[in-house]
Amino acid sequence: MSRRWPLVDIAGEGMASHMWRGLAAPGQSASEIGRERARREEGGFSYRNATVAELGGEVAACLVGYRLEEPYDLGGFDAMPDLVQPLVLLESKVPGSWYVNVLATFPEFRRQGIASRLLAIADEKARAARAPSLSVIVANWNESAARLYEKAGYAPAAREPTLPFPGKPHRGDWVLMVKPLTATS
Repeated sequence: MSRRWPLVDIAGEGMASHMWRGLAAPGQSASEIGRERARREEGGFSYRNATVAELGGEVAACLVGYRLEEPYDLGGFDAMPDLVQPLVLLESKVPGSWYVNVLATFPEFRRQGIASRLLAIADEKARAARAPSLSVIVANWNESAARLYEKAGYAPAAREPTLPFPGKPHRGDWVLMVKPLTATS
């Protein structure tokens, strides 16, 4: 597995691997599904929307972000996996925002300002896309991530309960955090 893919799992509390295992054909690994999805030219989860931070020639962190649809289309919502429905509901509350889908740093590279620098890149990309705000969804038990976003100007805006899945040890809520963009922020 490429060194980048565990970052997607770190950011999503293990949800990506769980979902990708469910999509895998016999003999296909979850990481193969993840790579296929990231290789797409279109869609939010595409290599085109990724920024990778390296330190000393090693992948240290990753940001995947993009502007959400405006208006946000909830068509097909009932057919979506139950696991992602709370996330989609939260996304739908901030149409047109620049969405931080993945922001994760490997543990050995934390506390070096990398995530803050990636959030600054997210701000730049949001402004270039003329988004009215930035948004991110964080698990309420991930207090260090919530502090990082609050320090960067994000504030809680809504929450939805998480649903359990194998390998997820926590119970709680997904929290939508939003940072409005103004000419001076």
